Amino acid sequence: MAGLFDKQADLYLDGRPTYPARWYSMLADHTLHHSLAWDVGTGNGQAALSVAEHYEQVIGTDVSEAQLKRSLTHPRVRYFHTPLSMSDDEIISLIGGENSVDLVTVAQAVHWFDLPKFYSLVARLLRKPGGVLAVWCYNGAVVSPAFDSAFKRFHDSTLPFWHPDAQLVFEGYKRLPFPFESVGLGSEGKPLELDIPKELSFDGFLKMVSSWSAVVTAKERGVDLLSQSVVQELETVWGGSKLVRSVICKAFMLAGKVKL
Repeated sequence: MAGLFDKQADLYLDGRPTYPARWYSMLADHTLHHSLAWDVGTGNGQAALSVAEHYEQVIGTDVSEAQLKRSLTHPRVRYFHTPLSMSDDEIISLIGGENSVDLVTVAQAVHWFDLPKFYSLVARLLRKPGGVLAVWCYNGAVVSPAFDSAFKRFHDSTLPFWHPDAQLVFEGYKRLPFPFESVGLGSEGKPLELDIPKELSFDGFLKMVSSWSAVVTAKERGVDLLSQSVVQELETVWGGSKLVRSVICKAFMLAGKVKL
């Protein structure tokens, strides 16, 4: 799925929501050790930097070189390109060996993965006992009744251009296979519902939706989902391009440990 995100890498860096700091504290409280964490599908490293506030070393990996070139630096974070051609054994050696990882995080990405392959890899890497895998996604935004109605019409127009795997996100990971033992932060079929609060101007909001893979895919097919008329309608119900509003993105988390 790397190609879906290479072209809008700059927009992705600027426009995506920032996950609340308390999430990482919450996850750290559920691991017995805090030596090594692995952030998979790290993109620009947003989650990796926050994980690094709780772990001695964080390794961020991604199949997209374009995203990694825009990664955010931190003294405890190292980034590696992991092309799809890498074997499981190569990845395990790169990360630190079997039974070495305290926390694995996947922010807004696990739905793109070969899940049986990835989960097998995680089971080998996680420290036992005490290691935790946490995956999450976000979908939708709540601003105001007028804006939310207009935004739903826009979102509906994007549906034909999403990759089929994105349906898991629209469903809030309720159908995401997750064969791990619950640690009380969501379980298979019952994700933990969370809010991501963000203060945004309309221009900032527009950057966020412009980074959607469906918007980029549609443009490549000659369809401008964010036409001048659509943007004007959204801007009007927002209240103007510079008005800063409180936006709540709805998020869904699953976390668990290896079943022994």
